[in-house]
Parts: sequence; structure tokens; C-alpha cells
Amino acid sequence: MKPGSRPPIYGLMAQFDSPERLIAGASAAHAAGYRRMDAYAPYPVEGLADALGRHHSRLPWIVLGGGLAGLIGGYALQYWTTVIAYPLNVGGRPLHSWPLFIPVTFELTVLLAAGSAVLGMLALNGLPMPYHPVFNLRSFERASRDGYFLCIESTDPRFSHLETMRFLCTLQAIEVSVVDH
Repeated sequence: MKPGSRPPIYGLMAQFDSPERLIAGASAAHAAGYRRMDAYAPYPVEGLADALGRHHSRLPWIVLGGGLAGLIGGYALQYWTTVIAYPLNVGGRPLHSWPLFIPVTFELTVLLAAGSAVLGMLALNGLPMPYHPVFNLRSFERASRDGYFLCIESTDPRFSHLETMRFLCTLQAIEVSVVDH
């Protein structure tokens, strides 16, 4: 395949009848060396992220960065306005009266941390996503009701159409389907 070209299919999708079999299938796929895969269920399934091999998220670091930006920005803005740009000695207090800076600094820290959490979560999840290739499967409509799906993408280095199809068939899947772009 040429660099930058798209594979002929998006991947292979296995449908399971229970969350336990989905977790077992995801664990087996991860143990077999597949890394570019995703699972779909109608509700959060405990242990599924570990079975897929996703242990760490960058979201806490994004939130920390947003919080630090709010902390530093809020304090620096107040310091600049009261000490450098518009110094007013009110009541004999020092120009750099840090206890007065705490409420605004705290509020900006919380505001920017929460905002970066929302925007970071959307960005890391690839949202908004009005279209995804798995929507082409007719059986995928059950993912919002009672279906449990595991999709191994064709961009996975270990992916081979026939070998991956055989592998997914050994996982006690109800159905294994080809996902087109």
C-alpha cells in the first residue's frame, strides 16, 4: 500500500452477545498483538478499557495545563494591573497585596481547568464525529440497545484480512463483518 493511501476496507467487526464475551474478545485480540481496535457497547463496560490496552489518558495533563494557565494568568493580570499599570495606594496597603488576588486566581484556575477538560475530552475522543465507517453496518444499530462490538482496523500493523477474520471467528462472535469506508 502506498504511503498516504487509504486501505480498501476500514476493518473487521465482531458482534458479541454479552459484555463478558466482548471483554474476553478484546483481551484475546490485545494478547494476539492487535493495537488499532475499538469496542462499542450500549453502556460503559467495566474492564473494557484495560482489555483494549488503554491504561493512560492525556486528559489529566491537559486539565493540569489549563489549571496552571488560569492560575498564572489570573495572578499575573492582577499583579500587572495593581502594581505596574495602575498603582493606587488605597488605605496604606502594599501594592502587591496577594490575599486580595486569591478569589480571582482561584476562579480562573477552576474555569480554565474545566474548560480545558471539556475541550480536551472532545478533542481526544475525536468529536464531533457526524460520520464513522462502522455506521455502514446494518447490525451496528444494535450498539445502542443490546449489541457488543469489537472492530479491528485495517491500519493495524498486524492486520491481514483472512488471518484477522479467522481470529475473530475463534472468539465466539455472533457475526463477523467487513466494515467498508
